[in-house]
Amino acid sequence: MLCVMSTWSEGPDRLDRTDALILEHLARDARESFAHIGRRVNLSPSAVKRRVDRLRDDGVIDAFTVRLDPASLGWATEAYVEVHCTGATSPTTMRDAFVRYPEVVAASTVTGEADAVLQVRARDVRHLDEVVERVNAEPFVVRTRSTVVLTALVRKDLPPA
Repeated sequence: MLCVMSTWSEGPDRLDRTDALILEHLARDARESFAHIGRRVNLSPSAVKRRVDRLRDDGVIDAFTVRLDPASLGWATEAYVEVHCTGATSPTTMRDAFVRYPEVVAASTVTGEADAVLQVRARDVRHLDEVVERVNAEPFVVRTRSTVVLTALVRKDLPPA
């Protein structure tokens, strides 16, 4: 299934309800035809295309991509890893290190005790342990704390309209 990735850099205020409905349809299936979306939002296919083109030009739609099921590809274990760093570690240093890990699917600096949180995918717990050991070996890492995901309850691609 294809989905639409969106960035809401200037906020949803610049989007009207029709734009939001178009984005909802594209988020469910980016291969849905403009004619089908148009029937759902009461616009002609060409009007839907113009709106999608504008949303792309404005940076609201960042990319069209395939949404894969990691478990079906052998990456069945998911965890969040809190990373505690030495005092003066910059976000750039962290990003440059974490981007090298194919298992790190997201990394963010955060407030609170931890300096960053990594979302990690691994084949199994042993693989996850290896990834966490490699992260701990980074020169700026003081310690980590991991939380393994048991069941993903809610996953959304779009913020609430």
